[in-house]
Amino acid sequence: MRSYQPDLTPPWKRSAPVPEVPAEPDLVVEEVSTGFCGAVIRCEKTAQGPTVTLEDRFGKHRVFPMEPRGFLLEGRVVTLVRPSATAPVRPARTASGSVAVPGARARVARAGRIYVEGRHDAELVERVWGDDLRVEGVVVEYLEGVDDLPAVVREFSPGPDARLGILVDHLVPGSKESRIADQVSDANVLVVGHPYIDVWEAVKSSSVGIDAWPVIPRGQDWKTGVCRALGWEENTGAAWQRILSTVRSYRDLEPALLGSVEHLIDFVTAPE
Repeated sequence: MRSYQPDLTPPWKRSAPVPEVPAEPDLVVEEVSTGFCGAVIRCEKTAQGPTVTLEDRFGKHRVFPMEPRGFLLEGRVVTLVRPSATAPVRPARTASGSVAVPGARARVARAGRIYVEGRHDAELVERVWGDDLRVEGVVVEYLEGVDDLPAVVREFSPGPDARLGILVDHLVPGSKESRIADQVSDANVLVVGHPYIDVWEAVKSSSVGIDAWPVIPRGQDWKTGVCRALGWEENTGAAWQRILSTVRSYRDLEPALLGSVEHLIDFVTAPE
């Protein structure tokens, strides 16, 4: 008869059990050995064992084995397991890729603001970052262009307790926009931008269902030229609604815009 062999490993050297978490779509986790953080896209069976595919907020995919104690969920070590066929699918993050805060109420608006150039910019920011902005108490307003930006900043009177973040279209060296941005430099003002002529281009062409955004010759109205080149009705308002309807999350936007908007949110919400 086989005798009982007690476990003589000291308690402090034993591995504590960790929770098993179903790898449901949109669950945001961090792989412990690489630090790669992303949302679950899918689980697959392979000859080497089950794997999970994660997508980060810039659209990069990585495949990892679903090993015990292999992931962090909100800072806690967990073991990912394949979800059951009947497991409910629940969103675990906002459209921007941030971890969702269930039941969170909108915070009282901060004194700080984020200004964007136009209504389309504001609608796109709201579509992707709206939940985050309400939790942080950040209000987004639009300027209808940047020509009067210096006067707008003076009237706002930014300070340590009222920071101002500004998103500018086509902010490239030597442009009119960059010269105006240089006039409002201040410790409590941050101007960032993206290289696109208009925020329309910040939406991935693949999301819109086109091969690429057309190149419009200088001297033509860019939005009208885009509609004409794509064979759309020359109604820029209707065209924008068509484009906006294809944006479901940060995955549908170009990284240049993602980084700029998140930089502004961080700046406006930073402690004094």
